[in-house]
Amino acid sequence: MISAAQSERIDWEAALVQRARNGDMRAFERLYREHIGRVYGLCLRLVREPSTAEDCAQEAFINAWRGLKSFQTRSAFGTWLHRIAVNVALARRRKPAWMSQPAASPEEQEELEEMEWSLDTPVEVSEIEAAVAELPDGARDVLVLSGIYGYSHSETAEMLGVAEGTCKAQLHRARALLRRKLNPESTP
Repeated sequence: MISAAQSERIDWEAALVQRARNGDMRAFERLYREHIGRVYGLCLRLVREPSTAEDCAQEAFINAWRGLKSFQTRSAFGTWLHRIAVNVALARRRKPAWMSQPAASPEEQEELEEMEWSLDTPVEVSEIEAAVAELPDGARDVLVLSGIYGYSHSETAEMLGVAEGTCKAQLHRARALLRRKLNPESTP
């Protein structure tokens, strides 16, 4: 059951989506501001490189703008946008290295890292993020989509183009690897 505040937020976002579908750029800009942080975070976890994640997030919003007229309101805008972002990030990751843009300079990288965390425990968060980033691609993808962003196994499997059983196995593997990385003295 959703609260009155959640219902009001859903109605507010639906109104913005409708205005954006009718060509209102300011409404789409509000949607962008509302979702860019989560979309960028998702892309960063999938591609593991800040400038590439920025590019992926921007491309996801461009694709969303272009496809907004065909958006079926059966799902939330954020859910639809996340699927677009996942597809963009996975496609970018499949590109050969020579087709990718150059990495951020050390100064840009430092600036991005400083902006990225606003939590009280950055050491703990950075350790978790580093451990997630070190996971093998398949395990990391499933962990990010299912474990962090809450997609079901069937949704995650569909996005990644794998069987649902593979998705479940990869999530189990990712969690076990994370436990070992984050708490090495507790593993045999």
